[in-house]
Amino acid sequence: MTSSLLEQLIDALRVLPGVGQKSAQRMAYHLLERERAGGQRLSVALAEAVEKIGHCARCRDFSETPVCATCASASRDAHQLCAVESPADRLAIEQATGYRGLYFVLQGRLSPLDGIGPRELGLDTLAARLAEGEVQELIIATNPTVEGEATAHYLAQLARQHGVRPSRLAHGVPLGGELEYVDRGTLSHAFGSRTEVAD
Repeated sequence: MTSSLLEQLIDALRVLPGVGQKSAQRMAYHLLERERAGGQRLSVALAEAVEKIGHCARCRDFSETPVCATCASASRDAHQLCAVESPADRLAIEQATGYRGLYFVLQGRLSPLDGIGPRELGLDTLAARLAEGEVQELIIATNPTVEGEATAHYLAQLARQHGVRPSRLAHGVPLGGELEYVDRGTLSHAFGSRTEVAD
């Protein structure tokens, strides 16, 4: 027995992160009741994006061209390479900092239980890039999770093998945060990673 078009739409919307049955149902009804023109635009944009957006051959970020605009830019500092887990992490760093180097997007993190190893993260591509000799610093910006820390350790070893200095994003007490409200793990990590106060 085939499901109705409405059921198929609701089921299709459930592929989005954090969208369960009720949310998908609410979205489907909204599109059909009040936003049919928007639904048409959404379907066209989604179909085009899925067909035309691939990955940059240099950094593995999403790109419509073989090499993305960031990697192709002559104004970026090729001596610095920042490794991030996802395109969303790259965008966050780009928007929040003055970083002008290049990126390498892992598209995940090491997780042997999920079958994600060095090959799935494109680390052979990263090793080849480090071997070119242009990169002097690999900034490791993986998340402070168990898998993120294991990935960071692997990346640091890979960088040292190619004579590249690895560095890691600082983790700890957030700016404007109060110690009594910081979780124990974060506070412990911040305390253990404390640095000397400069003059």
